[in-house]
Amino acid sequence: MGRALSDVCTPGKFLYNRPVPKKQIILSTFWQLAGQITMAALSILTVKFVTIAMTKELVGNYNSAYGFLQLFGILADFGLYAIAVRELSRPEQSTRMIGALFILRLAGVCLSLGTAVLLVWIIPAWRGTPLPLGVTFASLTPFFTLTGGIFRSVFQVRYRMHLVFIAEVLQRILTTALIGLFIVIGIRGTTDTRILDLALIIGSAGAFVYFLLSFLFVRRLTSIAIRWDAPLLRELLRKAFPFGVAYLCIAFYRQFDLTLIALLRPDFELQNAYYGIVARIMDMGFIMPTFLLNSTLPTLHEASMRGKDTRFLLGNTFLTLLLIGSISALFAAFWARPLTMLLTTDSYLATATRPGTDTALRLLSIPLLFNSFIIFPFYTLLNLGKWRRLVSSLLLGSIISLVLNLLLIPSFGFVGAAYTSIIVHLLLALLLFPQGLKAMPLRLAETSVMRLALFLLILTTTLAVITPFLTSTLFAACGLAAMAVFLVLMGWALGISRLFPDGRDTLSK
Repeated sequence: MGRALSDVCTPGKFLYNRPVPKKQIILSTFWQLAGQITMAALSILTVKFVTIAMTKELVGNYNSAYGFLQLFGILADFGLYAIAVRELSRPEQSTRMIGALFILRLAGVCLSLGTAVLLVWIIPAWRGTPLPLGVTFASLTPFFTLTGGIFRSVFQVRYRMHLVFIAEVLQRILTTALIGLFIVIGIRGTTDTRILDLALIIGSAGAFVYFLLSFLFVRRLTSIAIRWDAPLLRELLRKAFPFGVAYLCIAFYRQFDLTLIALLRPDFELQNAYYGIVARIMDMGFIMPTFLLNSTLPTLHEASMRGKDTRFLLGNTFLTLLLIGSISALFAAFWARPLTMLLTTDSYLATATRPGTDTALRLLSIPLLFNSFIIFPFYTLLNLGKWRRLVSSLLLGSIISLVLNLLLIPSFGFVGAAYTSIIVHLLLALLLFPQGLKAMPLRLAETSVMRLALFLLILTTTLAVITPFLTSTLFAACGLAAMAVFLVLMGWALGISRLFPDGRDTLSK
């Protein structure tokens, strides 16, 4: 870091007219990963509390409510965050830009989530279920999260992601503690829908805390001029359009299966009780690589605009993405059963007569790996403005996902949705990765490839050896804690931090 506070916090003064040191990219990614890991740990407790406090049917409604809102949340963002990171990396008119982005985000959130709430009340299949009221209460969570999330772009380009860490973790601590009170007061396996509604309201209260803290933090970094500026708003919408369409396609093939299960299966509450928990884990697995890309994107954009050689930056970025995706995939594949015990109760485990949450987690480990080959060209192609072929490929994946889900979900339930996800992710990896390499070639250092291969080989062997001993929730928790320490030590010993992209070296070439 090494700079005076005024160099970072002066309103309107951004850092991208200077090379960004590797340390800042690593720290930015670290704070995002630390936040996600901490939130994941708290989410484990939250999910555990929910599965203990409520019946599977209510848990299914809980998961279905958030699953239904995910697509509308992506629609509400419509690529504004990616545009915000890019536009705010320029020093000109930053105050004016933040205000315009806030107006667009607020308008998009109100329109999209309002449509979601309206639809859930008129869909015939959900009448008489707890889902309509649940979605109404739950909609406040993405409302506050997305509205406050536009401020995240300021922290991103200023490399002040520790402020996001504070806001996110405090939000989740509040939510987890309040839902944990259900267990303290003795609620177990309740069928009372008021407990479901209260859990969703608590989630919305946590999101409000995130919004409030984000707003207060951003006011310390810059002033915000919220005024109607029609030409600027039109320009931002035009730039956000390809990102928005691309993100919408991704959300469709990743997250719409929960809603399709709720529409196509009469037993959707039980189906989404098993599958919805895994869907939330997958969301965390899919989003972690984007933290690195969001930290690297401003440097990549700056370098490409100056005509600099970005091959080493891209090579290290891809290897780091592959590292994150491989770790997630290996844990999901080898530790599906222990993680299910840790997250839920034994009743969610697969039996000889039916699949369970561990079945879905094991199957979806494959898309976690393929995601690295999709998200890398996704960002590089958008960075170059080559979005038409990208969107065409993603649209094809969305159509195939819809068709396969319509065919498989009625007969196979969430297992059919999991197989659909595997097929679509494999197809998109084969379509997009060659496009990304052609548009922006990368260069891989042989030592980095060997270092990554050795790390993954040791990790795979260790997970395979330890798995048979994780026969209870306590052993699973201890094993997970031990593996976290082991990963840090092994990463340090093998010099894994050298895989991180170095913006300073790229811009200096």
